[in-house]
Amino acid sequence: MSSLVTMFLLSGLVIFCMMIALWLLSLLIKNASIVDIFWGLGFVLVAWVNYLLSPFISPAKLLMTILVTVWGLRLALHIGIRNWGKPEDFRYAKWRQENGPRWWWVSFFKVFLLQGIIMWIVSAPIISIIVTDGIPPLSPLALLGGLVWAYGFFFEAVGDWQLARFIANPTNKGKLMTTGVWKYTRHPNYFGDAAQWCGFYLIALASGGWWTIFSPLIMTFLLVRVSGVALLERTMKNKPGYQEYMKRTNAFVPWFPKK
Repeated sequence: MSSLVTMFLLSGLVIFCMMIALWLLSLLIKNASIVDIFWGLGFVLVAWVNYLLSPFISPAKLLMTILVTVWGLRLALHIGIRNWGKPEDFRYAKWRQENGPRWWWVSFFKVFLLQGIIMWIVSAPIISIIVTDGIPPLSPLALLGGLVWAYGFFFEAVGDWQLARFIANPTNKGKLMTTGVWKYTRHPNYFGDAAQWCGFYLIALASGGWWTIFSPLIMTFLLVRVSGVALLERTMKNKPGYQEYMKRTNAFVPWFPKK
């Protein structure tokens, strides 16, 4: 238990220092959107700090570290390419305008510190696996976690790739993306993200981290009700053809379209 508490505190310190550095950089370049790029990278940093400081290595720890790294690096690369050369995200730009000269310090608490705290809490499955005793082989539950992660990674990565290609084609301007994995869910990237965190939890569960169940629940809630599905649906509902798309396609969990 003492090692778990120590690693939790150390992980929190690492995240806090990273967020301070990003906040200062955002003030310099006048763009708070950089926090989105480093969202996935923050978990990668936590995973490797815990892995390298672990007193012993196990297949479950290695699997967790590799999967978190693949997820975080792909997400950071995708958001970085998408945002490159573009102005600050409309959410942060709106807050900047609303707060005026106070934004320099409001942004630390409203954007960077808040996301850092969420990152710290959600990292529980990654950190909990540090206390695994011995070097047992991968259990069936851990392997199931890897399969669930792969299923989610497919929907998130393929969904992002298909949408990027669709948007890059000038002939699709003003049209809806309703093919590929978008045929089975209106938000394959958000579903895939949530599924991957369920996979992380199953790997942690196989090593005794049953109590970290709040991690995938929080991530799913945020993706569905706060920053993901709910936010995008509000902006898309009045777009031509979207109401029909909503009637035949599940919002989150992939399934065959309704007739």
